[in-house]
Amino acid sequence: MPPTRIGKYLRLRIWLLAVGFCGLFLLVAARAVQVQVLWGPELAARAKGQYETSVTTTARRGTIRDARGNPLAVSLELTSVAAHPRQIDDPGRVARRLAPLLGLRTETLSRRLAGKRSFVWVKRQAGPDEVQAVEALDLEGISFHHEYRRFYPNKNLAAQVLGFCNIDGKGMEGVEHYYERYLNADAASRRALRDALGRHFAADDQSARLPVGNDVVLTIDSTIQHLAETAIEQAVTKYEAKSGMALVMDPATGAVLAMAHYPFFNPNTYTRATPQLWRNRIVADSFEPGSTMKIFTAAAALDRGGYAPQSIFFCENGSYRIGRHTIHDTKPHGWLTLQDVVMCSSNIGAVKIGQGLGHQVLYQALADFNFGQPLGIDFPGETGGRLSAHGQWTHVDAGAIAFGQGVSVSALQLAAATAAIANDGVLMQPYLVKEIRDPAGRLVKGVVPRPLRRVVSARCAGQLRAILGTVVHAGGTGTNAALSGYTAGGKTGTAQKVDPSGGYAKSRYIGSFVGFAPLENPRLVVLVSIDEPRRAHYGGVVAAPAFREITQKGLDYLHVPPAAPPAGDVILARQSEVTG
Repeated sequence: MPPTRIGKYLRLRIWLLAVGFCGLFLLVAARAVQVQVLWGPELAARAKGQYETSVTTTARRGTIRDARGNPLAVSLELTSVAAHPRQIDDPGRVARRLAPLLGLRTETLSRRLAGKRSFVWVKRQAGPDEVQAVEALDLEGISFHHEYRRFYPNKNLAAQVLGFCNIDGKGMEGVEHYYERYLNADAASRRALRDALGRHFAADDQSARLPVGNDVVLTIDSTIQHLAETAIEQAVTKYEAKSGMALVMDPATGAVLAMAHYPFFNPNTYTRATPQLWRNRIVADSFEPGSTMKIFTAAAALDRGGYAPQSIFFCENGSYRIGRHTIHDTKPHGWLTLQDVVMCSSNIGAVKIGQGLGHQVLYQALADFNFGQPLGIDFPGETGGRLSAHGQWTHVDAGAIAFGQGVSVSALQLAAATAAIANDGVLMQPYLVKEIRDPAGRLVKGVVPRPLRRVVSARCAGQLRAILGTVVHAGGTGTNAALSGYTAGGKTGTAQKVDPSGGYAKSRYIGSFVGFAPLENPRLVVLVSIDEPRRAHYGGVVAAPAFREITQKGLDYLHVPPAAPPAGDVILARQSEVTG
């Protein structure tokens, strides 16, 4: 081939190669532009998702405190052990090493580690020693996570009020449940990096402040709560009862100072107790009040019926027939004043008062005291009890309701209605939480005492307090409730329990006492109720001593100065019998 033709051929090849390289370069550049500019944001997001992850940190729940700031429920930081099964080569071997340290079954753990999930819990909220032992093994695919566990430092104290939280920190009962939205803060998320095996190895905000819920401050006073729990435990034990309740209120505000239940349960180990023990029966359960209802029958007579404390009623010498039913008194009485009907707890006298009032007047008086409807306390599951419309009453029904049968009330309703008598006739709405504060101590929500309505005049309330003061004096049914150095008033109640098969059970009773002290300016209203006592059943025997114990020590604790008993013209003179 001539040299000239060879030279032309070489130049052509060079140009072709140059063009090819240029075309390839342009193609690569175009691809780069496409990837970096057009697809850049999407691909960056995909890449970020492969090496970055969002780690959720459990929020710390707010503290529940008593009225004096003492902690009743706190959150403790604990460590939970987790596993990433895709990173574990030999699940059986890992399970055999982990299970003994954590108190788990090897076979169960092995199956969990061999599963297809990318994350499983091994043990939630493990103990410090357990965590330390697992960390020492330095096992591949095992990780540790900080969580919070609810802890109740006073164990059973006010357990039915506080409630408890489940393992995920959610309130399940009581104040923990009712105020969940205030106590529980939203979980926090932080950005973490992970390697090809999915292990978290860095995060840019490890020191970020963890979210914290609000603190809830109760009206409950731990000291008065302890006094109530001690007294109710002693009463239930002494009289071999099924259970007992005690409620302490400030009559001027409606603040609940104590809610005690026995048997107790420990919310730290709530799964060991039955759900029946979790219930706040003071709020959620109702029962027939028995003779404590005579307080409100007398209130209706004095305020709406034109009666006076010395109005007299013939009590039929202990036996009174209404239709096919016969009403009995525990002791035969002839003529009794209204004051003596209450003091001696005459069923027949109460029936006569109710008959004089009429169905509508008695019903309206009881409804005004809030029987038959919830009071609206800040607590879940409140019952309204049962008070049927007066148009449905027969004469027998009206008579029974006047002395506390055929109507049901909660312990909360009974105490709140009695507190209205102590508060010069004004019914206050009971409440359990007095304020909520954020983690910095700033007020989120404050509670102002709320009057519901005036139920009787101040004059009538004063007359009733004087009448109830005679109940704890000689001749009354509540002498075991008398205090040392303080005046007191109240009413006993002994109610037969309804038999599920119909009628009333012959040997099952609820013995109660509800009252207040001091008589002149009441500071405490206390209700004690003993369910199915076996050794005795009258409220003046089984419940009045517990009332005395709680009220006496409660007034001392509140530094209420003792006072001499009032003069005879303050407490109305008792007339045991008046003949007409």
